[in-house]
Amino acid sequence: MAMRGPQDAEIEDAGRREEQLGANGQELERKYRIALALYGVLAVVAWFTIGDDRMPLFGKMIEIRWVPIFVLAMFAFRTVMVMKADRIRRGDK
Repeated sequence: MAMRGPQDAEIEDAGRREEQLGANGQELERKYRIALALYGVLAVVAWFTIGDDRMPLFGKMIEIRWVPIFVLAMFAFRTVMVMKADRIRRGDK
């Protein structure tokens, strides 16, 4: 019996998760696009909801509304990186 490495187990687990979710490549792409659109909507809502108050950050005064925008941008960046990694795993462009 051949020894299996941790990468083989990860690939099998990813395949099982994809089967359980019923998500093929097109379905995942659609979900990623929806997630990015919702991050954009949340950013717009945060921008117009939070006031123009300022707070000190590293010796500079910044508007408070930039804090949630930055957090949402980090989530969006992570989503894009996961999307690109998933495309590489599937062998897409």
